[in-house]
Amino acid sequence: MTRTIALHTRIAEGAEADYVREHAVVPAELDAALRRAGVHGWRIWRDGRDLFHLVEVEDYTAMRRTLAADPANQRWQGHINRFLEVADSYDAEDDGIEHVWSLPATPPTEQA
Repeated sequence: MTRTIALHTRIAEGAEADYVREHAVVPAELDAALRRAGVHGWRIWRDGRDLFHLVEVEDYTAMRRTLAADPANQRWQGHINRFLEVADSYDAEDDGIEHVWSLPATPPTEQA
């Protein structure tokens, strides 16, 4: 079953244009590594220096373990982390941002 995980990262001051430019074309080897690790989708939004990611993945913890050892991801992290305020080393547990609320699929019934 696919889960959606939300993440927050922050671009280093002055590196906004660089970060966006580097994501214009993500290496094919990284795309393949993400898919092998169970990622079905990854979207990033930017608000100033704040980045918000939505990751659709089978098992987020397993994905992080797999990608920590993947040479394509290691190369990408070594490159892209230069533009982030805090680099992700993939060596710690991470559950993403806490989910607080979702609009229900169907509206609740009104109580009289």
